[in-house]
Amino acid sequence: MTLAAFFLGLAIGIGFWLWRRAGLYRQMQKMLAALQTGGAEGTSLPIASRLRLGVVLANEYRQQLEMEIDTWHQMLEAAPMGYLHVDEENQLLWCNNQARQLLQIQRWEPGQVRLLLEVVRSYELDQLIERTRRHQQPNQIEWLFHPAIASSTPIQDITPQNLLRRTVALTLRASSLPLAQGQVGVFLENRQPFIEISESRDRWVSDLAHELRTPLTSISLVAEALEGRLQPPERRWVEQLSQETNRLINLVQDLLEISHLERDPTQYLKLKPVQLPSLIQTVWQNLEPLARKKQLSLAYSGPGELEIQADESRLTQVFLNLFDNSIKYSSEAGTICVEINLLLCEDASSQVQINIIDLGSGFPEPDLPRVFERLYRGDPSRQRQQQSPISKGSGLGLAIVQQIILAHGGSIQAKNHPETGGAWLQIHLPITNS
Repeated sequence: MTLAAFFLGLAIGIGFWLWRRAGLYRQMQKMLAALQTGGAEGTSLPIASRLRLGVVLANEYRQQLEMEIDTWHQMLEAAPMGYLHVDEENQLLWCNNQARQLLQIQRWEPGQVRLLLEVVRSYELDQLIERTRRHQQPNQIEWLFHPAIASSTPIQDITPQNLLRRTVALTLRASSLPLAQGQVGVFLENRQPFIEISESRDRWVSDLAHELRTPLTSISLVAEALEGRLQPPERRWVEQLSQETNRLINLVQDLLEISHLERDPTQYLKLKPVQLPSLIQTVWQNLEPLARKKQLSLAYSGPGELEIQADESRLTQVFLNLFDNSIKYSSEAGTICVEINLLLCEDASSQVQINIIDLGSGFPEPDLPRVFERLYRGDPSRQRQQQSPISKGSGLGLAIVQQIILAHGGSIQAKNHPETGGAWLQIHLPITNS
């Protein structure tokens, strides 16, 4: 709400400033026109007097503009986020106090004009500004900023406390805006508190999952032992207890799996050459009994053979989850499409693109940015009505899928297909030499 109110106020202020500037410009034009054409008053004045009057009017206009600029600087100084302004040559024209703190700008004072690279060593920020200037479109990035100690810093100032303070990395988000004459404005937001809260939450969930696993396993063993000793209806109650306990154990295991993948993904991957088309066909065959109940078929398009370096069991888990989702949400007697394309990146590396498209109702638009969040269920219309042997319904399936893909150095995106209207999962994986 704070940022929304700030931007709303900023927009209103910009509108007022433009209106005021237009009024001053019209007034100036009228006065200058009177001087140039020699109106009723202008004709009675000599040229030197008219020139002096023009200079006075120009100075008044300049003072008005300077007051407007001072007002904007005061507003931006009080803003809850950083702002910096560079010209067409990447010279830092102005920045507020928040930006100086976030970027630890020490060798700059208001009124100075210096190259941004001299006061801020950030490749990501330079690239953002250059893209914004080149494409003349707003851009946004989030990156880990590592402050650098200037070579001119006095030796006596490099104490352990200052060294620690000035080398702590921050997660920053920068939003850029193209301005006139090649200038660029950049708003800066400190994302580090949100990152730390998220990491603290993940550690808490992981610790809780560890603590829950042992008692849940004990309850499951007791329930299994009781099943063979009881008669209905007591036996049905124990069977239901056993099912729910196993569901909780699976949920805990999923939470631990995500935590492990986030903490050190390479430690939990066993990479080897994997034939991707063959793996996809094998996974579909395992789920074919579920697909047959809804008369669903698989339509594959792509190369017959394609070898990548991957963890076979983890990729199997990915496609089991994605195919199971597609089967559950597809209409009767439909088709699930799988397309594999080879892509050449700008750095001459290769990628494989995997598209999984169903003919269901697709994702509700409000859910698309959040489908990979832990325990996010989304719209009730897409929740499963019944459980399958593969799907545990924990709400962690897509979160695990995303972490496995990220651990392989790839990416995954959820969207709705423009032609079928169904869910469209697009995966990119690197192709590396063995």
